[in-house]
Amino acid sequence: MNATLSEQAVLLRDLHHGARPLVLPNAWDVASARLVEKAGFPVIATSSGAIASSLGYEDTNSMPVEEAFGAVARIAQNVSIPVTADMEGGYHLSPVEFVTRLLDAGAVGCNIEDTDHDAGSGLLPVEQHADWLRAVKDAAAERGIDIVINARLDAMRQTGDEAALFDEALRRAGRYLEAGADCVFPIKMAAEAQIADFVARVNGPVNILGAAAPPLPRLAQLGVARVSFAGTLMSKTYASMTAALADIARASSASV
Repeated sequence: MNATLSEQAVLLRDLHHGARPLVLPNAWDVASARLVEKAGFPVIATSSGAIASSLGYEDTNSMPVEEAFGAVARIAQNVSIPVTADMEGGYHLSPVEFVTRLLDAGAVGCNIEDTDHDAGSGLLPVEQHADWLRAVKDAAAERGIDIVINARLDAMRQTGDEAALFDEALRRAGRYLEAGADCVFPIKMAAEAQIADFVARVNGPVNILGAAAPPLPRLAQLGVARVSFAGTLMSKTYASMTAALADIARASSASV
């Protein structure tokens, strides 16, 4: 029997505080999610970039809401483990509507980023975004489910002095955790020294993008709580398909 959403949320949160990092190879459709579950991973995490690409959209917070949440719902309906969904910047929804759609889709966690998509670049004001995260937590509590928020920090994606961007990521991490985020995700942070410093100075679980980071055992030693892989699985899948298509094309040409 599947656990209730509330039980799944508790499990997802607990996995951020285990002896080893929570490793999340991101899925984008039912088939990939089933493979992740079959491989023994305890949670399905979606990749908004991979989902958007599979549906013909850019990963810029502009995917139609029905399609974004519909993709998550199809995945959640076909696996028996918790689902945490990458929901970009929240698709301009109010906190209440966002939570309603997320829980109705069957997800108990979410990634939310602080890029200012309306401006086309830059970051949302930190207090504005912190207030939105707090309102999301409150709206979920009204439904009796303490959803798990992974607050993505996009400071390191900006241009400027690297030390200043690192400090801005730290500042935002602290504020988002105060607002109720359960984990913070400084995307583009891959240098071992930076990761070690960041983890040591943040009072909460830290997610690192695994594709360009140190190996998993080293990330565990550094105290990283969560490691995700964004569109890596999709990229590898499509690279394999491209190679197979090239083989078929060569064989087809040779047979003519």
